[in-house]
Amino acid sequence: MLSQKSRYALKALLVLAARGDSDPMQISDIADTANVPRKFLEQILLELKKPGIVRSHRGRLGGYSLGRPAKDISFADVLRVTDGPLALSPCVSVMAYRKCDDCFDEAICGIRKALLAARDATAEVLESRSLAAAAAQMRRAGAL
Repeated sequence: MLSQKSRYALKALLVLAARGDSDPMQISDIADTANVPRKFLEQILLELKKPGIVRSHRGRLGGYSLGRPAKDISFADVLRVTDGPLALSPCVSVMAYRKCDDCFDEAICGIRKALLAARDATAEVLESRSLAAAAAQMRRAGAL
């Protein structure tokens, strides 16, 4: 299940993506436009800054902008930062693999095979969706 934190992160990033490569946007403007609580957004943007998804700009005209082009930021990139691995179980995680404590043999585990297929399908969809494409779709619909 997608956390509220991830929803807020995606909404805020879509606002930034819709602006394109323009000047940084102040956090209060991002929060208002994305309809996200400002205090929570501050924490989220700090997390997104570490891997370079956003960058901060100091000064009176400072704020936040995307850290790389919106076409190069996938939904999967954002969700991995805000919610952790996409996998439903650590035994199928690419980023945080760990064998299940009670597993007798991963090679024949039916649960693992199903969860692996779910992880692969989820990753394929989320990695193919960029902020640029989603922002463009929302602009066409008049939502941004």
